[in-house]
This record gives sequence, C-alpha cells and structure tokens, in this order.
Amino acid sequence: MAQPQKRVYEAWKGNNRFLFGGRLIFGPDAKSLLVSVSLIVVPVLVFCVFVARHLRHQFSTYNAGYAIPAVAVLFMIYVLTLLFITSAQDPGIVPRASHPPEEEFAYGNPLNGGTPGRLQFPRVKEIMVNGMLVKVKYCDTCMIYRPPRCSHCSICNNCVERFDHHCPWVGQCIGQRNYRFFFLFVSSSTLLCIYVFAMSALYIKFLMEEGYPTVWKALKHSPASLVLMIYCFIALWFVGGLTGFHSYLICTNQTTYENFRYRSDNRPNVYDQGCLNNCLGVFCSKTKPSKHKFRAYVQEEVRAPVVNFGRQMEEEPAGGPRAKVEDDLEIGSDLLQISQRRNYGDVDLEMGSQDCSEMEGIPNAKLAIGSESQIPAIGSEVRVRHSSWDRRSGNWDMSLDVIGRSASDVIRRSASGHEAAPPFQTDTH
Repeated sequence: MAQPQKRVYEAWKGNNRFLFGGRLIFGPDAKSLLVSVSLIVVPVLVFCVFVARHLRHQFSTYNAGYAIPAVAVLFMIYVLTLLFITSAQDPGIVPRASHPPEEEFAYGNPLNGGTPGRLQFPRVKEIMVNGMLVKVKYCDTCMIYRPPRCSHCSICNNCVERFDHHCPWVGQCIGQRNYRFFFLFVSSSTLLCIYVFAMSALYIKFLMEEGYPTVWKALKHSPASLVLMIYCFIALWFVGGLTGFHSYLICTNQTTYENFRYRSDNRPNVYDQGCLNNCLGVFCSKTKPSKHKFRAYVQEEVRAPVVNFGRQMEEEPAGGPRAKVEDDLEIGSDLLQISQRRNYGDVDLEMGSQDCSEMEGIPNAKLAIGSESQIPAIGSEVRVRHSSWDRRSGNWDMSLDVIGRSASDVIRRSASGHEAAPPFQTDTH
C-alpha cells in the first residue's frame, strides 16, 4: 500500500515547530512565548484590579476614568498581537537546495595549488551590491550560497534573509519578514511600561492628597502600585534599551548580527541609503511573500551526485569515467570467461595469420586495471599499450570499439572452431 504523500511542513528539515497543519511556524524554543505572555498579561491585570479601578473616580467628568483600564487592556492586546505575528510567521527562510550548485564545480589546477583530477568548490564568492563587492559564503547545511545579509541560525537550523538575531523571548528568528513587527512589539512594550508606571505613580499622588501625607504611607496603602513601579522600571531597561538600539540600527540600515560582527572592521556600510530612506524601507515597504508553501505537497526531485567538496567525488554521473571503467570491466570479464572455456591453441588454428609468439604470450598479457581485476588481452588488435588507467585523471584510455571487436572476433572464431574440430581436453599444469 502506497504511503500518503507528505506536506512540506511534515518533511521540514529545520528545527521549527508547526501548528494548525503548517499554518503557523514557530522556532524550537516556542515555549518561551508562555513566559513572555505572562510577563505582559500579569502586570496589566494587577494594574487594572488594584490601581486603575480606583482611578475611575478621580476623573468623574464624562466618566473619563474608565478610559484608564480600557487603554491598558487595549494596549496589552496590541502588544500580544505583535508578539504573536512576530513569532508565528516565516521570518524569511531561504529554501534549501537538494544538491550543491553544479555550475560551481571545477577540477583542481596544479598551477593554482589545486590537486589534479579532484573537484574543488569555492567557499566564498564576491557579488556586486550598490557598486561595491560583497562576499557571500556557501552554507553546507542548506547547500546554497547565502544571499547578502543572510546568515544561518544554529537554533532554527535555517538560513534567514536579512538575519538580525534569534530572540529567545519571541521564540523565533528575527529576519526580513518579521523585523518590522519585532520592532513594533518592543517599542509598544516600552510605551506600555511607561503608561503603567505613570498611572501607578499618579495613584500614589492622589493617595497623598487624600489622607496619606507621606510617600511611605501611601505606598503601604497600595503595595501593588509599588510593585508595578519597580517592575516597570526594571523592564524599561530591557525593552527601552532594545527600542533605542534598534532605532539606531534602522536609521543606519544595519542588523544586530552585522553590528556586533563588523563593528571593529571599520568597513563602509554598503546598505546605508540615508536615515529617511532606511526608515521608509523598514516601515513602509511591502512585506515580501514567503518562499515556502508549508501546506503544499512535497515534490519529488531527482537526486544529484553527492560530492565531498575539496575532495574526490563520492559518486559520478552516468557516463562518467567510473561508469566507463565498469563497462570495460564487464566486457573484459566476458573475454576471460570465453578464454577459459576454449583452448588457446584452438583459437590459434582459426587465426592462422596471427603470430605464434604473440599467441603464446597471451596468458601473460594482462591489462593493468587494479589490484583485484586482471583481464587477458586476446587478438592482434588488443595490446597492453592500448590500455592504461590514469590515476590522476580517472580516465580509462582503452577504446570501447577495440574491445567490442575483439570480443566479437573471439566468440565468432571460437564457435567456428568448435564446429570444425572435435573438442578435446587440455592438460592443466
């Protein structure tokens, strides 16, 4: 019974996790989302229950006080939505190749220090970006040359376009397709922290005006406000710092990976197009569609030869030197079987024009094919000098038409000799 065809997300080679039949894609550390969600939801709920409900009566005009908890809840939903969008979508994963790019194969040149007859594969290429040369590296895992600004994430095991970093709080790589939402999530979290901190401080101020003259007494009356203020102050150092750092990266058109790796090289930034254009490129450009259809069925591909880069080939395509040698060995094996069943003298009677001394040397004339296979050369057209195995180039020099004619001659003459003379046994020494 044939097995059902798999979908792309079922045969996925990365470390990602999929939900709802491949509609949502997460990183391998997606469980950290629960921690991130709790760090957002719990403080907002504490704020609404212990602080915001007391502030409703402080703004009685038009019941404006009800807007304080409402804004906090809406802000929380907005931040959670951005977190979900950032974490549950393709960050810009580059499709893997089923085999290395064959157009890049090249045999080693001794003049350039290469090994003759061995395939070499360039690990780095240079391409032109904005009028400057940029090096792109080959990825052994994905078997592709990474596009500019692309890097391989060791956690997700994927090459990601415009790779920024892998965020453990989001549980996903941050790349070309979700960087905008990541920045909005971080900046919105900063604003939410500022809002909760400000409203909690405002409530302490109102308590001091209502019979708690000192800050200490007001804080003792509302310990939730004190906890929220401390929590938001600490959180601001993280999300606020990230907001400022990524604002700088956006204005200079850098990624976190590029900033940390190349900051000491003093190399020019070939992607910087000015602060305004850089910001427009992040916030106003259209999100590119994903290069993967995770719910599509896997398409069968013809397997290409497996190559050990910088080493000799492990497999060769049909019709290559090794396949040619195997064909020659099969033909030679047939010749050997025929020669063992027929006496060489019988063959010599049918080949009256052949040199006797040459025929006597038949058992000693052998083709140097390797350490295990030896094939006698029969017939005047086949000589040891006609065959050689070039170990450097891996080519078999004996022509197939010569071996074919020799094999057909031996079979035809052996058959005619068998009809002309009665068979006799040959003494074995």
